[in-house]
Amino acid sequence: MRVVFMGTPDYATIILKELLNSAIEVPLVVTQPDKPVGRKQLLTPPHIKKWVLENSEDIEIYQPKTLKNAEAKEKIESYNPDFIVVAAYGQILPLDILNIATCINLHASLLPKYRGASPIQNSILKADEFTGVTAMLMEKGLDSGDILAFRYIALKDKLVGELFDELSNEAAKLTLKVLYNFEKIKPIKQIDADATYCAKINKDDGKFDFNSNAKQIFIKYKAYTPWPGISLESGLKIKELALADAVLENAQIGIITKISKSSITVTCRVGLLEIFKVQAPSKKEIRAVDYVRGKRFEIGSKLV
Repeated sequence: MRVVFMGTPDYATIILKELLNSAIEVPLVVTQPDKPVGRKQLLTPPHIKKWVLENSEDIEIYQPKTLKNAEAKEKIESYNPDFIVVAAYGQILPLDILNIATCINLHASLLPKYRGASPIQNSILKADEFTGVTAMLMEKGLDSGDILAFRYIALKDKLVGELFDELSNEAAKLTLKVLYNFEKIKPIKQIDADATYCAKINKDDGKFDFNSNAKQIFIKYKAYTPWPGISLESGLKIKELALADAVLENAQIGIITKISKSSITVTCRVGLLEIFKVQAPSKKEIRAVDYVRGKRFEIGSKLV
């Protein structure tokens, strides 16, 4: 079995590793172009490209800026794949590519819920009890193809990074199961009326203030850690925190009510947050207690 694999982040890399540990041949990986990253805008390869270069000499890497041209079609077609497997690639596949071979996408939600770019973050933001990964046939629409198989996992109190890892491993196992049993699977149409959509996460999505519910802020922290992280309007990033109280209504908000050896406690409109680590703009991450001491904040001071 020959598979052309299309993916970009570490979610895709874990699935690719599983394919390479099987009898399936993967001669080509299609991924996004290198992009400038950080303050110095250093040109950085996608996670999957870096891994392939470090671990395999037999796979060609192809990084087209667009798939909407004859070159991309001819390149992928030249490998005569039995399947094209897609996992968080980052571009919608045009019909020319979809028609080359059966295209299977591993989407990190229980479709038709959370079609789009940020399903894992949104499952946390909506405080779902369960999430999962769906293997589906690809068509022209956005994550709207027929379902081939899926796996459930419980969210519990996982941060998004932990959930990414768990879903990646489940997606990897599911990929092999679907490929090896493809002829026996009867696809199930999605119910479009039940579909929900989620947009791409951007840096500003992590901004918050204490004039909110502590539980909602904590959920946002779980969804956006490590990226884009959560931060106050002052630019102070909250790097590690816990929900200290979910119901207490406070007359004042953003007020430090407790300073212990390892944390500070701050009031929200409803509830309290225990903050362990912070990072001021252009500074290193430090303990919250060291930050408030440096600012000469005391119990009763407002955290800014």
